[in-house]
Amino acid sequence: MVVKVTPLCLLYWLLISTWWLMVSTSGMVLIPLTHSLSKTQFTTPHHLLKTTSTRSATRFRHHLHHRHKQVSVPLSPGSDYTLSFTLGSPSSSTISLYLDTGSDLVWLPCSPFECILCESKTPPLSPPLNLSSSATAVPCKSSACSAAHSSLHSSDLCAIARCPLDSIEMSECNSFPCPPFYYAYGDGSLIGRLYKDSLTLPNSLSVQNFTFGCSHTTLGEPVGVAGFGFGRLSLPAQLSSVSPQLGNRFSYCLVSHSFDSNRVRRPSPLILGRYEDKENQFGNELVEFVYTGMLSNPKHPYFYSVGLEGISVGKRNIPAPENLKRVDRRGSGGMVVDSGTTFTMLPASLYDSVVTEFDHRVSRFYKRANTVEESTGLSPCYCYNKVVAAKVPAITLHFAGNGSSVVLPRKNYFYEFIDGGDGVREKRNVGCLMLMNGGDEEELSGGPGATLGNYQQQGFEVVYDLEKRKVGFARRKCSSLWDSLKN
Repeated sequence: MVVKVTPLCLLYWLLISTWWLMVSTSGMVLIPLTHSLSKTQFTTPHHLLKTTSTRSATRFRHHLHHRHKQVSVPLSPGSDYTLSFTLGSPSSSTISLYLDTGSDLVWLPCSPFECILCESKTPPLSPPLNLSSSATAVPCKSSACSAAHSSLHSSDLCAIARCPLDSIEMSECNSFPCPPFYYAYGDGSLIGRLYKDSLTLPNSLSVQNFTFGCSHTTLGEPVGVAGFGFGRLSLPAQLSSVSPQLGNRFSYCLVSHSFDSNRVRRPSPLILGRYEDKENQFGNELVEFVYTGMLSNPKHPYFYSVGLEGISVGKRNIPAPENLKRVDRRGSGGMVVDSGTTFTMLPASLYDSVVTEFDHRVSRFYKRANTVEESTGLSPCYCYNKVVAAKVPAITLHFAGNGSSVVLPRKNYFYEFIDGGDGVREKRNVGCLMLMNGGDEEELSGGPGATLGNYQQQGFEVVYDLEKRKVGFARRKCSSLWDSLKN
């Protein structure tokens, strides 16, 4: 048999070959993450901390009250990391979105765009998208449409899209678009539609037929989200469908900032795929990863949940409640590793024990700053002339697995700033513990038991190995890692 190769087939083969060559030779994609911290949006450290602590609590508790939905809650300005890519062909638009490992959908504002009650919100990071001529609506019969509608059956979705019954029975509804979807948020919501178009990452790597949500109207949500959680609509999942070596593993290394905008001018590296560690190779930095296994969550499958065995304050180990060590059939328990929540949230019993031990050690040397606790939403806080590092006990997180313990740098859990000096109050040094009370265990039933926030992840490379289902942590100089991988 003679196979005739047409010019079109030859061109297609060359394009596919070029694609796989580009992927296999690079092995990874490096994307800069930008912190959205802006001093102009916060009048005082109290305002910044109060806003951030409130939004962290709102996001955490919202996961509990919307157990049937796959939700993402972008945080307040000053708390989020953003990434950019281009969408569309031949005319393309650059889009900047929040990175969120707690969501499985990529959605963005589309023109014309209206954001209701957004006067006090972060201004859009990029102009609303004008859909390109290459964008196509996702049909109601597709699995992507079902995923966006909480796994509602495609026949129901096509009926909502007004596809005739005979066409539904014959699976001939491709011309009927997926109905609009609704997402609820901690303090906002949106309505959107699904489209497909080409997505291009910073290294010119292109993903054809990338599915994303396009919203023309939101409530309190002016900025879109790049979902990196489990789920077929997340960015890693869609990348994995064309390049498993890039989509099955990603990591980020958040540059330490302590809410200092001068420290976040350097980008934090987001790494898709595997890379050769030049720093470790040349011996400039000893890198040792600590891994813990991911827990399956039947009710919240898009979360990266891990088991927490306990927390040490100094040399005293405080065991975690049983619900943090595993996830039950109702989706209760475990600790979610989350890029979108700022501060770590703990169940009340564990939080109280950690605070009691911490305060027992610190209050012998420093006086409690009760007024600061009231104005920031954080506790305990202390005032002092000069903090002595030895007086602030070390905090260690003990994850499930042999030797899976992570010692947090002091700046990751104890925030120091200047209070007063405004002509009303005397100037003084203040430090606050940056952990939060997530509520009683009964309150947390049906949802995550705790969340590891991005503030506690600063200065670590956090690896999400989706193929081996494990999360890894390693102390890194994140700005140096960026330089090493970029060169």
